Amino acid sequence: MIAGAARASALAPLNPIARFTSAVFGLVPAWLPLLILRLTLARPFFASGLTRWDGWFTLSFGTKILFAEEYKLHLFGAEIPFPMPELVATMASTAEIVLPVLLAFGFLTRWAGLGLLIMTGIIQLTYPDGWANFHLYWAAMALAIMTFGPGAISLDRLIGLDGGNAGRRG
Repeated sequence: MIAGAARASALAPLNPIARFTSAVFGLVPAWLPLLILRLTLARPFFASGLTRWDGWFTLSFGTKILFAEEYKLHLFGAEIPFPMPELVATMASTAEIVLPVLLAFGFLTRWAGLGLLIMTGIIQLTYPDGWANFHLYWAAMALAIMTFGPGAISLDRLIGLDGGNAGRRG
């Protein structure tokens, strides 16, 4: 008990502005911004994924054409078509549905964040001008989710897959 009190007083900020800041912003539970972050990142990918399918397990014709003819990787000043465009379209379209669902439920959250970060990188190579409007924010959200985890309101935390980072509450 004495050790706990000593640790609490050692961690208490001495500066009155720091104490006030801690008191005000300490009212926001850490799980809330983490939940909002997960849902915010999941939304655009899931919405895009819904447009890729014509029913269950049937990739839309438009998606096949986009990956075969429209989408190109911009590497070293060249436009390189996607290899095996139908396979890549199927994988990307599946990931656009599965990864956001994992994020929304907070299941395998850090891995889903990594998957969406990789997808964002590939999208950036496909649409190099989109970094300022979308890709930068998606990457930042994915990195934050990978770093801070799902938060307390998640399946990961409920079933013990992610205990959170030491020293962080939430």
